[in-house]
Amino acid sequence: MPRRPNTFAKTRQDHARETAEDYVEAIDEILQVQPTCRVKDLSTKMQVSHVTVIRILRRLASEGLIEKEPYGPCSLTKAGISMARRSRRRHQLLVDFLVHIGVPAADAARDAEGMEHHVSDATLAAMRSMLRSC
Repeated sequence: MPRRPNTFAKTRQDHARETAEDYVEAIDEILQVQPTCRVKDLSTKMQVSHVTVIRILRRLASEGLIEKEPYGPCSLTKAGISMARRSRRRHQLLVDFLVHIGVPAADAARDAEGMEHHVSDATLAAMRSMLRSC
């Protein structure tokens, strides 16, 4: 019997990437207001269990996005900082665009949180161009 392609693999990869982007962005935000970022800080910010945070931080470390010693705080690598800043720029562009077309600010911020992970670079460029021309 021929094997079918795993149609869910891309979806799982996309969700893993979303999680990575959300966590590196959260770490960066925490480090903007305090000197260290610990599991408990992320657990509170992301509203998930410590176990969930620890599992995700292990994965982020293995991907080279963070540095973390057991029981210690975490910090972003250059790659992690780059990912966090890129994600934040995408998010802000989407919020600005949605507000510009009449979406209430609170809804725009919430909607942009999901969209930032899926919108293409071409769409973002078109949004940026449209905002600049206004």
